[in-house]
Amino acid sequence: MLGAANFLSTLAKGILIIISKSTLDNRPMTTLSGKVALVTGASRGVGRAIALALAEAGADVGVNYRERAKEAAEVGAAIEAAGRRAIVVQADVSKTSEVDRLVSAVEQRLGPVTILVNNAGIARPQQVEEITEQDFDEMIRVNLKSAFLVTQRLLPSMRAAHFGRIINITSVAAQVGGVVGPHYAASKAGMIGLTHGYANLLVREGITANAIAPALIETDMVTANLRAKPDLIPVGRFGHVDEVSSAAVMLATNGYITGQTINVNGGWYMSS
Repeated sequence: MLGAANFLSTLAKGILIIISKSTLDNRPMTTLSGKVALVTGASRGVGRAIALALAEAGADVGVNYRERAKEAAEVGAAIEAAGRRAIVVQADVSKTSEVDRLVSAVEQRLGPVTILVNNAGIARPQQVEEITEQDFDEMIRVNLKSAFLVTQRLLPSMRAAHFGRIINITSVAAQVGGVVGPHYAASKAGMIGLTHGYANLLVREGITANAIAPALIETDMVTANLRAKPDLIPVGRFGHVDEVSSAAVMLATNGYITGQTINVNGGWYMSS
């Protein structure tokens, strides 16, 4: 009987340790130390700010860019100056072969990626009657298909780690139409649907998927659009990139938020 009692006592302690560890693992993290992030379109603007913020939070960061090599190199240097590892990789993430090359390079240098920020995208303001089929297809390919391709490529490493954070940078245009055009609004609305799909399917594997929907953030892309004016925003000003990057860090460190769209929009669109 004594042996049975000792066995039950040991078993109970083991269960308590497992429960305690599980509870701790699901609490919000205070640091991203030991995590590897990949930010697409990270050479400037919102992507740059997010890459730097994730590094400040402790992550090593893969910096992706398509055309702006000098700016991307500066982001990589700033990450390393903050004491984190970085790799800067040129790739068009709307193409499968280039996504494979990008991810392979990041994994070889930094290790498996478990935090993904799908930020790469274009915004080409056009009058509705000017939008062609080619314009529409390009917007969907660059803004939406790219997020699908990179996410699919990284899912195996996230599943193997039983940990993943998918953060899709959409736009208030998905909710109100915006000032670029319906082709852009459609691509960004698609990102919200993509987010919901991944969140629903991956929630029990330790992988969260969320979207951030900024309004007019003061970047080159916004200030070049003559229709983008601060008085469109109830708060009366353009947003700052740091107001978006702080939301990204919050989502990267939180394991209980999934399937949500975080609106960083100065009150332009109010959700219930």
